[in-house]
Amino acid sequence: MAKTSQQERREAEIFRGDAKLSTQASSHSKLTRLFTDWRFGLRVVRYALHLPTPLDTEDRRTLEQVIFKFLLALPNTRKVLFVGCDWYTRHYEQTFFRGREYWTMDVSPEARRFAGKRHIVAPLQDLGQHFPEGYFDLIICNGVFGFGLDSLDNCEQAFEQCYLRLREDGCLLLGWNDIPARTPVPLESLKSLGRFRRFVCLELGTWRYVTDTPYRHTYDFYRR
Repeated sequence: MAKTSQQERREAEIFRGDAKLSTQASSHSKLTRLFTDWRFGLRVVRYALHLPTPLDTEDRRTLEQVIFKFLLALPNTRKVLFVGCDWYTRHYEQTFFRGREYWTMDVSPEARRFAGKRHIVAPLQDLGQHFPEGYFDLIICNGVFGFGLDSLDNCEQAFEQCYLRLREDGCLLLGWNDIPARTPVPLESLKSLGRFRRFVCLELGTWRYVTDTPYRHTYDFYRR
């Protein structure tokens, strides 16, 4: 279905990072539609019962249904670190990482309730204070670059720690929004990321996959 001019303008605003907040009237209308939507009610019930809560966004579908399956099928992927917790990650340990040594990490103490049983409250830059070198087989850093990792120094330190804490041939998945408002530094300029080797996700046919979303959520695949 072709996009309307209004949809195109809205996506352009999101891309530039200057999307305006909704008016009170429009917000009220959206809330009314939200609470009368049976799918919303289903999400609420599943959330209350600590069951997986499905999302309709293309980036989340790609991560959960395609990328997780690919990464966890790689040989010797036992120790996993997931960086960046929110309400939609609360079921990840039981749903996707059962039987693995699954760690989560987030700088916000409030994110603890969405984390795994093994959880670290700290910025990614401090990873070396909690784990020895070569400890992890897989590190997933999704929605952190541009949302906390916002300076050159912090990015360099964080991805250097990822490199050091991964075993030889271990994998880093970096999920980020490829829009000006959420790209604090060009990823290609980071020396720490330059230490990694890019590798192709066979399920997606590329090392960098851009999802069909207004915020251009992108997944990059790296190996140590």
